[in-house]
Amino acid sequence: MTVTDAPHADVGSVALEGGEALAPDYLLRLRGVGHVFGEDEKRYHALDDVDLDVPRGEFLCLLGPSGCGKSTLLNIMAGFVPSTSGSIKFENREITGPGPSRMMLFQDSLLALFPWLSVTDNVEFGLKVRSVPAQERRVAAAQYLTMVGLAAHSHKFPHEMSGGMRQRLQIARALATRPDVLLMDEPFGALDAITRRNMHRVLLDVWEKTGITVVFVTHDIAESLLLADRIAIMSLGPRSRIQDLVDLRHLPRPRDPATTEFGIAYRRIEQLLNETPKAASVQ
Repeated sequence: MTVTDAPHADVGSVALEGGEALAPDYLLRLRGVGHVFGEDEKRYHALDDVDLDVPRGEFLCLLGPSGCGKSTLLNIMAGFVPSTSGSIKFENREITGPGPSRMMLFQDSLLALFPWLSVTDNVEFGLKVRSVPAQERRVAAAQYLTMVGLAAHSHKFPHEMSGGMRQRLQIARALATRPDVLLMDEPFGALDAITRRNMHRVLLDVWEKTGITVVFVTHDIAESLLLADRIAIMSLGPRSRIQDLVDLRHLPRPRDPATTEFGIAYRRIEQLLNETPKAASVQ
């Protein structure tokens, strides 16, 4: 396992003839990103000086203890929350708000979906807003419902489905609009262990078939090891930042928790989390 020293170290550079390097195709680039909640004596510095690059097509996990600012950072990437300081760019353009190329998926799928719409209509909703013709919407919905294994449930409503099925529906609905990146905030945290493992397989299959970029928040070491190309380990707040980057691209998929390599990686990340210092609180 490789642990990079610099959180913003370049990955995926391609050497050209003559030795000149071609810069990787970064989808997201964060430099010095900070976020402060509240004002005056009630200020809380949730994030401070966050540097991170996310290449196109990468599966990146944000890993850290509860309350370390993972969800805040994801919301900043989505454009739901403005950063207090620093720069965050999507395709080399500053993020100033939400955009259809960055789709957010949440843990509570029942609240995220439209309960009055069928499975098919939920998937079609974003396309309908964009005035995509009805036949084209139906074809797209069928395609992505098949991809996530819900083709036989297209007539159902969200309340008639299990938690895992609703999460698959969230993924299908997001994919139908053809975003560049999925931002996932602990989407499987409320699922039982067996359903969770099944969802890991579904998500990895979708990621491999579509080549979409994924930024996935979790506090589960094993989950991050099963899914990620790289794991960005966040320090405990206040003033949380990317403390370590763990490169897992050398580990073949599918990954088996019973293997020696998985166990070694798990123990190393656990050690990094235990060693991660609490950032200094400066008000």
